[in-house]
Formats: sequence, C-alpha cells, structure tokens
Amino acid sequence: MRKQKMKKILYLLAAGVLLLMSMSGCGKEAETGKTQVAMIVKSTESAFFKSVFAGARAAATEYNLNVTFNGPESEEDYVTQNEMVRQAMEDGVDVIVFSAVDYNANAEIIGQAAQRGIKIVVIDSDVNSSMVSCRIGTNNLQAGVKAAEAALAVGEDELYIGIVNYDVNSANGQQRELGFRQTVEQDPRVKDITTINVLSTTEDARAGTKEMLLSDSRINVVVTFNEWTSLGVGWAIRDLDRGDRTQVVAFDSNVVSVGMLETGEVDALIVQNPYAMGYLGVETAANLINGQTGGPSVIDTATTIVTRENMYERESQKILFSFEERK
Repeated sequence: MRKQKMKKILYLLAAGVLLLMSMSGCGKEAETGKTQVAMIVKSTESAFFKSVFAGARAAATEYNLNVTFNGPESEEDYVTQNEMVRQAMEDGVDVIVFSAVDYNANAEIIGQAAQRGIKIVVIDSDVNSSMVSCRIGTNNLQAGVKAAEAALAVGEDELYIGIVNYDVNSANGQQRELGFRQTVEQDPRVKDITTINVLSTTEDARAGTKEMLLSDSRINVVVTFNEWTSLGVGWAIRDLDRGDRTQVVAFDSNVVSVGMLETGEVDALIVQNPYAMGYLGVETAANLINGQTGGPSVIDTATTIVTRENMYERESQKILFSFEERK
C-alpha cells in the first residue's frame, strides 16, 4: 500500500513537472512566436515621427502586434540605421517598417533582410530596393507641385526663388524639389532659382538660409521641404527681419512652425499625414503576416496646403495639431 502511495506521489510529481515544462514551453513559444515588427525610421525626436509612432501604436494594439520603435539621432546617420536593421534581423523580426535615411546606402541591408524572409514595408522615405512589399507615404512629386502652387501665389512681378533642401541622398527631398522646379519653371515671373543643401537640422538650415539671403538680396521666395529645415528657415527669416518681403513655403507642422505661420515668418505649410503613415505601415505588416499579399504596392497618404487664410478652419486645425492630439 505504501509503495502504491509512493508511486502515485511520484507519478503526480512527474506529471506536475511535465505540466510546468509544458506551460513554460507554451509561454516561451507565445512570447517568441508573437509577431514581431520593427519600425526603424530616420529620427525619433521630431513631431513628425512622434505622430508616426502614435499611429503605429494604435495599429499595433488593434492587430495585437509587438512593435518596437527605433531610429538614429541624426537624419543623416545611415550607418547607425543599417546597424538597427541588422539587429532587427538578429532578433528574428517578421516585418521591418522602414523610413530610409539614404536611398542607396540603406539598400544593401534592406535587401539582406528581405532575403532572410523578412517582409519590408517602407513609410515616408524610400529605399532603392525591389524587395519592398509596400510603400506608404506622401507622393513627393505632387507635394513639390503643391509647394510650387503656394509659392506662385505671391503677387510679385518677378520671382527669385531660394530652395533650402536637405540631404541629396534622401529620395523625399529630391522628388519634392523636382516637382517644385517642374512647376515654377513654367511661370515667366520666375527669373532665377538657387538651391542649397544643408544638414537636416534646424541649426544648419538657419545658418545656410541666412547666408543665402545675405548673398542675394533679390530672393523673395524661400521654399524648404521637411520639418527641421522649415524651422531653420523660419528662424533665419526672423533673424533677418525678412517676414514682410519674403514668401516662405515650408513642410510639416509642430507648435513652433504653426506659430511662425501665425506671426509671418512662414506663409504656407505643406502638411503631410504622419499618423496615417504609422498606422498603415503596421496595418500592412499585419496583413503581410497573415498572408494577404494582394494589397496595393503604393499608398499615398496625401498632403494639404495650410496658409494664414485657412489655418483657423476646422479641417486645417485638425491637420495642424494632429501631432498633439495623437501622442
């Protein structure tokens, strides 16, 4: 009897150990088996990408995905960004949602990730790879056209245009400048176009803009194409007290740039939809994981021109301050 009792106890202990091992194994499988998505972007500090992250988090909650967020400190640092992609590969992620610092310099590592079977979704800034499943963001050529329309709205008889663009290796800025140039060059009022390329920082854009304006006093229109350069241009216009005689068309929105629109350093903002980029990027990742491969390969999230004349309208306010509402 005692032997039988001892046998039963041992049996129950063994069963318990097996159950614990099974539970432990299930827990590990659930943890490691849960879909992993890495969102790697150009910067983590701008209002633009904070809004991207807000949209991504909303989609991650809705689709029950584990999404990590990462990006270099500088929007020129493609080396660090490549290392982040390499780490995501080592971590065994299922999808990388990617905004490229450099169209060409990021291409090789993205190709390596895709060859490992990792799905690639590009948002905002493109990469030179044919292995991308979907591209989501602004139609940059058309955004440049909208910037041109805003610039040409000025009533001057002769237009001398200064373009403050960022990294020449960023596909976004180059496409926006191309769309802008193709449009303004058709207007006979445009007498000259000067382009400078600066680092994608407020400080460098500020210094470059001031130097450009002091070098050519004829410039009466300034156009720039992202959040950091927009702030730099606005500060330069304020430093030189040029608000009354310079039409400024800038990109994106945050508290400071909206304030500049109110006070006159900026005359128009071409506002993108970063929240939609983040949400759709993660939603597309979920669809790819679930085997839904028949969706569109390109999704345009659209842009809106906001000026002092329409900035207080309900729709403009929603667009301008979405970065605050969705944090």
